[in-house]
Amino acid sequence: MIKILVVDDELPIANLIRMNLSRQGYLCTCAYDGQQAADLIEKNTYDLILLDIMLPKFDGYDLLAYIRPMGIPVIFLTAKSDVLDRVKGLKLGAEDYIVKPFEIVELLARIEVVLRRYNKSQGIIKMFDVIIDLDARDVTQNGEHIELTRKEFDLLVLFCQNPNTALFRETLFERIWETDYIGETRTLDSHVQRLRRKLNWSDRIRTVHKIGYRLDVPTE
Repeated sequence: MIKILVVDDELPIANLIRMNLSRQGYLCTCAYDGQQAADLIEKNTYDLILLDIMLPKFDGYDLLAYIRPMGIPVIFLTAKSDVLDRVKGLKLGAEDYIVKPFEIVELLARIEVVLRRYNKSQGIIKMFDVIIDLDARDVTQNGEHIELTRKEFDLLVLFCQNPNTALFRETLFERIWETDYIGETRTLDSHVQRLRRKLNWSDRIRTVHKIGYRLDVPTE
């Protein structure tokens, strides 16, 4: 299981990130200041660290200097949006730099990119009775293979990576078709309908009025 350390002194943000990463199957731990993070890093092994810059005790730049010899990839999550701060973070060795506030869907996508770069991709997503093998691009439901088109597969992955999140039609279209959204919804809607039918998920992939779609997943 992929182990991720979230270092952020804003507890609501850190806990929200942990909740969303845990739903994706990541083993996620939070630290709320630089000293606590350093202690955890010394005692445990992590595959990725999400690191705020402005932290009590030790700031993110100091922590990155401590982490770098260990070869653990780091993504900065920070409110410091100045270009010079971005350049400094990347030059110090961060793999990516995300400015707050950010969308969880973007964070998850960037995490996947960094993990693939380090050959640590999650590989498998489990949702309800469905198992998605990301590397083989294979989907099984109750042990039976489900035949999906490339776009249907990509839609399913995006929904499962963002449970209980209303995804705008333009976001879905731009992410899956990799082109600008021009207001035409029939293509997207027909793919969603086929995906619902093939998985019998009509009560799980919900239409959100005037927005798009949401995969409903019980929180308990």
